[in-house]
Amino acid sequence: MSVGAYYAILSLHLLGACIWAGGHLVLAIRVLPRALRERRASIIQEFEGAYERIGLPALVVQVLTGLALAYRLLGTPANWFADSGVARMVQLKLLLLAGTVALAIHAKTRLIPNLRDDNLPALGSHIVGVTVLAVLFVLAGASLRLGGFPLFN
Repeated sequence: MSVGAYYAILSLHLLGACIWAGGHLVLAIRVLPRALRERRASIIQEFEGAYERIGLPALVVQVLTGLALAYRLLGTPANWFADSGVARMVQLKLLLLAGTVALAIHAKTRLIPNLRDDNLPALGSHIVGVTVLAVLFVLAGASLRLGGFPLFN
């Protein structure tokens, strides 16, 4: 992979992370507390309607570019499960992705179709969970610059 291609892929990955993590931080810190305080699910639904148009594509970009970056760092997927700081960080990011997907599927199939003002707190716990996972994604990615430090040194 050329330096230019690497830079483009890394830039797209970072922009996707900004959109995904930033959007969920806004949702968890500003929008969710207001919706819970006012007991209005429509506040969350309005935000989600606008955010999903850029949030979900950003996540797809992150996954695709993340796979390309993991391949650049470690080679074939078999190497992603080796015993090194970088490999363990890739493993952590794959686990975080699995958790994010699991929460998203549960929310889309169980919570959002039945969302009402009285059951909003259940969705709130999912929002907090996805936000925590998004922040951990960012921290894990940043630590790759240092070979997996500090978690796996």
